[in-house]
Amino acid sequence: MRTAKLEDMVKGWFIGDFEPSLCRTEDVEVAVKRYRRGDSEALHHHKIATEYTVIIAGRVAMNGVEYGAGDIVVMEPGEATDFACLEDGTVNVVVKLPGASDDKYPGGAP
Repeated sequence: MRTAKLEDMVKGWFIGDFEPSLCRTEDVEVAVKRYRRGDSEALHHHKIATEYTVIIAGRVAMNGVEYGAGDIVVMEPGEATDFACLEDGTVNVVVKLPGASDDKYPGGAP
């Protein structure tokens, strides 16, 4: 048995092709992300990966639509989204499939 601390991972990413990682792989990326109200990400898209965002606790807005605990948002390659955390204590699980280093592009897809 091995153990690790999420706080030791880079921005909550604990599986994928980066260091540190509990499972170094190019096949998938998995993170547990913790947010505070006001945290945000600018509009972006992925060319390769499908991104699955599961809201575990709290509320977020993506593309102006509010989501809460239990919602799952799936962004296919080429679809763009922004992100805003609406309340403290928000927790998301994010899965990117396949894992694709450097697959985050600003703005909408051309």
